[in-house]
Amino acid sequence: MDLICNSYANDSDDEPEPVANELLTYGTAAAPSIPSKRSYPFPEERQYKPSRRPYPPPHGSYSDPQPSSSVTLPVPGRYVSKRERSLIASNSTNPSHDQSSDLSQKLTSSSPTVLGSISDSDVPRDVLSSVTHRGSSSRTEMPSTMSISLTGHTKAVTAIDWSTTHVHLLASAGLDGAVYVWNVWSNDKKKVRAFLHHNAPVKDVKWSKQGLSLLSCGYDCTSRLFDVERGVETQAFKEDQVIGVAKFHPDNCNLFLSGGSKGSLRLWDVRANKVVHEYIRDLGAILDVEFIAGGKRFISSSDVSGRNISENAVIVWDVSREVPLSNQVYVEAYTCPCIKRHPQEPVFIAQSHGNYTAIFSTNPPFKLNKYKRFEGHWVAGFPIKCNFSPDGETLVSGSSDGSIYMYNYKSTELIKKLKAYEHPCVDVTYHPVLPNVVAACSWNGQVSVFE
Repeated sequence: MDLICNSYANDSDDEPEPVANELLTYGTAAAPSIPSKRSYPFPEERQYKPSRRPYPPPHGSYSDPQPSSSVTLPVPGRYVSKRERSLIASNSTNPSHDQSSDLSQKLTSSSPTVLGSISDSDVPRDVLSSVTHRGSSSRTEMPSTMSISLTGHTKAVTAIDWSTTHVHLLASAGLDGAVYVWNVWSNDKKKVRAFLHHNAPVKDVKWSKQGLSLLSCGYDCTSRLFDVERGVETQAFKEDQVIGVAKFHPDNCNLFLSGGSKGSLRLWDVRANKVVHEYIRDLGAILDVEFIAGGKRFISSSDVSGRNISENAVIVWDVSREVPLSNQVYVEAYTCPCIKRHPQEPVFIAQSHGNYTAIFSTNPPFKLNKYKRFEGHWVAGFPIKCNFSPDGETLVSGSSDGSIYMYNYKSTELIKKLKAYEHPCVDVTYHPVLPNVVAACSWNGQVSVFE
């Protein structure tokens, strides 16, 4: 018996085996001079479960590399030798070369974000002079031909937006899940940024009026904020719905409004990454939003195609009180995929699936102008958008027939029809400074600039 006790008292590693506290409940405690035997483990304890590795950081996020502090702990009841414990300790403090190479390979295998320069050094002199002398152009001119084709999207382009602070940059978003930034007049690479952080189609993209910040949203139920200069994602705003539209507040770049598939409207504060106001009503999917009255009110359009009434198709909201001021602005049984405010006059327009654009007053009671509307283009169920020229004298609209339609705002007469694509022209917008430049995108992934 002494020989047996000595063999148990001295293991092969010359070190007493630690006993877990929870295992002391099984059986009686042994004499102090003789370590107690390890209790027989239960089946679930004998099954080895490897520790779960953390997910890699999202694309564009940066964190200082630190050694992993998580060490694989012995499973209760499984024997771990001294040699194995020392090996685990050495691996946790000094990662092997293979582990480091695997980590670097994962980081480098991700798609690069910075593809080229966002500098305006390649912008033609006449363009630079026009940009420098803002307001020198007298009237909006009609573009005639396609001058630049921007290729990169593999599916339909849903939205485009010119930067107002760096007017040589154009942003686009598509159903391929990509957000691209284009240096339009660059002689080198025109696609200078590629943000592939969304894992689902992207519905909208907007530039901030201050600096190089870009906001996008989509079917992955997130709105994402990007730093275009550094080429990184700075923030992600998660919701419980598909986000169809996002728009910065006109007077505060730290606030933006989002609308989604469940009809929820939320005003986000970027600094705190939280919702400061929420606008709840029995709505369909939010199609578009637009601020009016200096940001004190906003207009939302929602999908009412599944209902027998047109109420709530267009709603005017009070931003601070979170209440609708009017929900019977538009009484026809059509949805409106686009809402735009006139740059000078107290007027806003709504693109209707009735194949026309209606005009409304931004002052209560927000009446519809029954005598004027813009007709000629086709919507045909597509999310066709429209925009005013910077001086407000021209309205430009896409069309499901692939053409660009330009109307005189005061007379609502069609000035020009420009055939752009064989597929529907989804979005079209005037350059913020150059009066003869228009950007457009199509349902087959094309992005073009017309002059």
